[in-house]
Amino acid sequence: MHRRTALGGALTALATAAAGVLVAAAVSTAPAAAAAGGTGTGYLHTSGSKIVDSTGATVRLTGINWFGMETDNKTFHGLWSSNPWRSQLDTMARLGYNTLRIPYSNDALKAGATATGINDFVNPDLIGLSPLQILDKVIDYAGSKGMRVILDRHRPTSAGQSPLWYTSTVSEATWINDWKMLAQRYAGNTTVIGADLHNEPHAEGTNPAATGACWGCGDTARDWRLAAERAGNAILGVQPNWLIFVEGVSCPSGGLSNVWDNDPSNDEDCGWWGGNLSKAGQFPVRLNVANRLVYSPHEYATSVYRQAWFDDPSYPANMPAIWDKYWGYLYKQNIAPIMMGEFGTTLQDPKDKIWLQNLMAYTGTGVNGMSFTYWSWNPNSGDTGGIANDDWTTINQPKQDILTPYLIPPTGGGSTSSPSPTGTPNTSPAPTTPAPTTPPPPTGGCTASYKQINSWAGGFQGELTVKNTGAAAVNPWSATWTWPSGVTLASGWNATVTQSGTTVTAAAPAWASSLAPGASVTVGFTANGTAATPGSVKLNGTAC
Repeated sequence: MHRRTALGGALTALATAAAGVLVAAAVSTAPAAAAAGGTGTGYLHTSGSKIVDSTGATVRLTGINWFGMETDNKTFHGLWSSNPWRSQLDTMARLGYNTLRIPYSNDALKAGATATGINDFVNPDLIGLSPLQILDKVIDYAGSKGMRVILDRHRPTSAGQSPLWYTSTVSEATWINDWKMLAQRYAGNTTVIGADLHNEPHAEGTNPAATGACWGCGDTARDWRLAAERAGNAILGVQPNWLIFVEGVSCPSGGLSNVWDNDPSNDEDCGWWGGNLSKAGQFPVRLNVANRLVYSPHEYATSVYRQAWFDDPSYPANMPAIWDKYWGYLYKQNIAPIMMGEFGTTLQDPKDKIWLQNLMAYTGTGVNGMSFTYWSWNPNSGDTGGIANDDWTTINQPKQDILTPYLIPPTGGGSTSSPSPTGTPNTSPAPTTPAPTTPPPPTGGCTASYKQINSWAGGFQGELTVKNTGAAAVNPWSATWTWPSGVTLASGWNATVTQSGTTVTAAAPAWASSLAPGASVTVGFTANGTAATPGSVKLNGTAC
């Protein structure tokens, strides 16, 4: 993604079922010898169309993209929000995303690169860190939750995507050397499982004067298949345990069809940028280390571009044959695994909901289905939106509901949200199980402090920190405070925050119900009305 002009072509005749059918044909999958929970054990490799772990158990990567490191900020977007970075990862894991695909540009890897757009108050542990140092921290924390990480060379520079893997300012040698550096940096770290070599190679120029990425044309300056072999083998020379993720092209010729010249030899069937692997069966990527190749197409809906197939009278029954032709055959014929690296939609067009439902059904259910990383976590993806809403905290539930049946949560933290380290509040949505309505009697004292984080016309954001100064733990804890009349709660985090009249109650979440002696909790909130300091703060009825 980021951002494409999608290229459609004259779609050749495809076998389709009757019009109006709203169910995609699921891929046929043979039972695995063993099935792994989460993302398995050790490094991953391939076996036919499967991804398997070091024990041979089948692993399905069901992940999400968190972008930003490929932009001018050179680090993850959303670090400017009120939701700490660890808490965002907590939410991803809790929702069932077991893999994180991280786009980057070569600019972010340069010596002296500076990360920007970080809320220092919310993320004090990121102050002064380079983009790579922030990446290290995200990888370490994701790994602690059982998640895996795929690195994605998204752009040569932060200025934009490129049809080829090199540009006039970023050479092929730079591309490969940066990959080798990353492979060495994370050698031995089984959280990082592989390299998505270059994002969305695509056509440029009009046939027969093609100048974009081709597949199987034999021109070393344009043949993406050959370039993927060069980079993949260079990486495997440094880190032979990584998976090599290879995207498709848009048009196998590398050029756009000239439909006006009445020469059908110049016209071909094109697909999404990075989404056309129709020639990979005939011209496979050849790697020096066996069982490391994963093909990674991209697939999008009308909110990105209204391809001709969306308006076919038989839609959506026509879609499985299209997916079969572009990339699904590689999986169905047991040639190689598929990891759909990007797919997404705003869901604003009713056709897009049908598309997403049918696409997920096509990938298959359970551990034997095709792997994927959804685009994106970020709400600021202009043509798809995100799983996170604009507050970077709450969730776009309609999208999540479609994806949930296909998600396999990571082990070691994916099923429930875990508390963040002291000083870094966890803003994952609270569990649905309510806290007890009657807290235990007071067992000691407390103190309270308040910080206003932000304000705007008609509202404000604040954080109330309550410390247990008593000699015994408060379990479960519950803090209350009052606001002047006219101030109303908009949202809250780190607790189940509710309001009755002028009294606000923050009840302990299930993952952090106990407040130990000397411990403190920070409750964050946004509110409507004139900014006001919480008054009459109490911890389980004891005034602070």
